Amino acid sequence: MLAEVHERDGYPVNWPDAPDAWLTPPSLIASWVAELDGRIAGHVGLSRSEAGDAAPGLWAVRAGVSVDTTAVVNRLFVAPSARGHGIGALLVAQALGAAQDRALHPVLDVVASDTAAAALYERLGWQLLATVEQQWSPEQTITVRCYAAAIRR
Repeated sequence: MLAEVHERDGYPVNWPDAPDAWLTPPSLIASWVAELDGRIAGHVGLSRSEAGDAAPGLWAVRAGVSVDTTAVVNRLFVAPSARGHGIGALLVAQALGAAQDRALHPVLDVVASDTAAAALYERLGWQLLATVEQQWSPEQTITVRCYAAAIRR
């Protein structure tokens, strides 16, 4: 399914050498899959901040807290054939709840060219913190939009 998403949407931007390792980074706290009609239809992860994540630092400065109080929602994708059923929103809600259960504030970085993902997060009430440039390699600079989940009171 990840290969299908990559082929259709360009996510992830750079195809990983080891997709299974990409889905389970060392910083992973938890991950979830969604099923539709008995087939895996989507995936999301929740991780600790890693070097290169922009949103955790931006949120920490804005909120006056440590980066350790954040959790990064990542590796969100939905099979093209399963779109339109609210699966992305359900997966985000699952990750959000898990972060809040751990007293962590959910944040994320999304490639600026992924307008569908940005639209989802904005529709769900995520707050845009900043748009920044990230150096992914000596030859690749990527613009990312950094978001934080809305604070529930």
